[in-house]
Amino acid sequence: METLEEKITLEDYRGKWLVFFFWPFDFTFVCPTEITAFSDNYEQFLELDCEIVGASVDSVFTHRAWTQTPRDQNGIGPVRFPLVSDFSKETARAYGVLDDESGAAHRGLFIIDPEGVLRYQVVTDMNVGRSVDETLRVLQALQAGGLCPANWKPGDKTL
Repeated sequence: METLEEKITLEDYRGKWLVFFFWPFDFTFVCPTEITAFSDNYEQFLELDCEIVGASVDSVFTHRAWTQTPRDQNGIGPVRFPLVSDFSKETARAYGVLDDESGAAHRGLFIIDPEGVLRYQVVTDMNVGRSVDETLRVLQALQAGGLCPANWKPGDKTL
């Protein structure tokens, strides 16, 4: 189980696919729906040889309080993947998701291949949550190795 004290780097995930995503702040409204949805579907990502890492600009102490608060009390409870504290905002700035005005990270989602190459990125408004199903679909499309047309789904032919 994560203690929130571990230091991680992208090199730790070399050889696997990685979904790396940012959310604005802990203890808010949309953010817990995304984090718990990714956690609840974690096995599907593992089946695709993909790990998940989430990050916000909140402190490790805020993350700890959030994971120790049950879902029915505005917490997220335990999650099945690491949560990163980007308190310095260095990583959010490097990924181009830092909102300098509010100090929060936009909802950025990045899929990185086993060689460490960024293959997909999407940044949404802070008010719009991301879809786990769409993230899985895009991951599978990237892994399919062909040209995947709009609305491609696993099992469909590539171009």
